Amino acid sequence: MFETEFEFTLPKGYIDADGNLHRKGIMRLAKAIDEIAPMRDPRVKANASYSTIIILARTIKRLGALDEVSPAIIENLYACDLNYLQSLYRQINEVQES
Repeated sequence: MFETEFEFTLPKGYIDADGNLHRKGIMRLAKAIDEIAPMRDPRVKANASYSTIIILARTIKRLGALDEVSPAIIENLYACDLNYLQSLYRQINEVQES
């Protein structure tokens, strides 16, 4: 079996409306639908770069104590955290020789 979930710690973290900081999380491996589904979203049709936001929201299973990671949460991350998550996504989803 292979690993399908990966723990991470954001460099800065997400601060929610109550002022709580959320840094530790879990990202799962992406499935084909995770990259296909955003293409139907009107936000992606208006701006193709927005697909990254939706894909990350779909593949992050947990972020701190948050029950759900929505695109709105990803939109409000600091740029360094977004870059970190994009890099992690590419790293865990790239094809690796067995």
